[in-house]
Amino acid sequence: MASNYYLPPTHPPPPSKQEYGGYQTQPQPIYGGTSSQQPPFPQYQQPAYSDGPKYTDPNEPPPPYTFEQKFTVAEPKYNDLWAAILFLVDFFGLVAVSGISLNAYRATKSTNGNGIYDGRSNTFGLSTNTIILFAFVLAVAFASSGIYFLVVRMFTKKLIYITAILNIAIGLGTALYYFSRRYYSAAIVFFIFALFYAFCFWSWRSRIPFSVLMLQTAIDISKHFGHVFMVSAIGGVVALCAGAWFAVTFVAVYIKYSPSPDNPACQVNGGSCSSGKLIGLLVFVVFSFYWLSEVIKNVMHVSVSGVYGSWYFCPRSRMPSHPTLGAFKRAMTYSFGSICFGSLIVSIIQLLKQAASIAQQNEAMDGNLVACCLWAVANCILSIILWLIEYFNHYAYSYIALYGDPYITAAKATWTMMKDRGLDALINDCLIDPVLTAGAIFVGYLCALLAWLYLEFTNPLYNEGGRFTVVVLAFAFLTGLQIANIFLVPIKSGIATIFTSMAHDPDVMRRDHPDLYQRMVAVYPHVQQMVAA
Repeated sequence: MASNYYLPPTHPPPPSKQEYGGYQTQPQPIYGGTSSQQPPFPQYQQPAYSDGPKYTDPNEPPPPYTFEQKFTVAEPKYNDLWAAILFLVDFFGLVAVSGISLNAYRATKSTNGNGIYDGRSNTFGLSTNTIILFAFVLAVAFASSGIYFLVVRMFTKKLIYITAILNIAIGLGTALYYFSRRYYSAAIVFFIFALFYAFCFWSWRSRIPFSVLMLQTAIDISKHFGHVFMVSAIGGVVALCAGAWFAVTFVAVYIKYSPSPDNPACQVNGGSCSSGKLIGLLVFVVFSFYWLSEVIKNVMHVSVSGVYGSWYFCPRSRMPSHPTLGAFKRAMTYSFGSICFGSLIVSIIQLLKQAASIAQQNEAMDGNLVACCLWAVANCILSIILWLIEYFNHYAYSYIALYGDPYITAAKATWTMMKDRGLDALINDCLIDPVLTAGAIFVGYLCALLAWLYLEFTNPLYNEGGRFTVVVLAFAFLTGLQIANIFLVPIKSGIATIFTSMAHDPDVMRRDHPDLYQRMVAVYPHVQQMVAA
């Protein structure tokens, strides 16, 4: 059973110890090399972690020690401080824009209405009708993300098949519905997505057993160590609050700065109305939401990585106390700048990708096939770049959680070790990340479909001729996707930290987790070469 993975080793440890890894091991040849006298990573200074406080009285139980004592940072400092300062400036700028816009919305509520149907005098932009829509979207995103997380926990073995069926079914169903409503551009996009996922899951069949094993391992560890599920719940609530703030601010900016002679909000304090100002502030609000949600997600990632790193390197009897809290403290202090740095890069690419997606759908609605194809190519290129950056970030943050290095240093060191050990091939063969991402996309599908149905049945005056349909659907999908991704961070983080720890000291896997190692060999024989590297 997978539940044995977290048990302590049954054999006594070797008598001698060294600084890195806790035990003296025999030198191993470089993976793919011939010499057995060279260290595994001659170009990389392996970080140290201690064995905790010393005690000599055999009749006394060992004193407790903390995560910070186990994974010590020789010279702690606030890494990438400029990124943390920039994030705070951006955050308070968002607070200012939100306050000005919400004040204008409050002052002109008679124009924008108090409910779904009573804002009929607003013909120039979004209204209270849209705020209520986003409230429904947030509720659906939160509920469906929570349910999917429970499915991951309760039906681990069947998760990959459940996710495949859900994505293909909802993609085809949504495409058929859009075809029936003659909204052809959206129908084609969802139909292509459905075919793409059908092809992916069919080609992934041989990699499913290994992925199921790693997912079972992560779930079993989370049930017995740390507050992994609590982190997911708290992160989900924080993401819900951030999403609600974003939704209200997004609509309020439209109300305050839409250039129209019928817009009374232009006369409210906070500046005049213009198309340039509206577009600029909307871009700023969307970018800030991306950055904020990425920071929330990565703080959770670093916090949970402390649990899985402690499990990997420590026998059960010597687990440091409160590893989740210890890693969270590091995330919010010395490593906060590094988290903001990596999140900033991802947010910029996400913003460009979202802009390309909206432009593509607008051109499709206008019947401009050439421009639509060009934007589709741009969207594809940005998607590849985003995937590469998130790939590096995923493992770099696990490294940062354990060793507290700056972002660039952590990314380079992690990638070097992954390549030297050959673990990059193992990571690519693990389907957990793409499967959980597909689950998050499923939540985004639901939110986009809800937004479409809402606009169809309420028929707000501002959306006459479908002027705002693309924008509303895009941000409904975005909101659902981000909330679902935040919910699923603890599971993704667990897998990433196990792989990162194996890259640092693979012999620990064979020595201290023999049951898991044998099961990995059974479903993925190449792991023996990686551990021996």
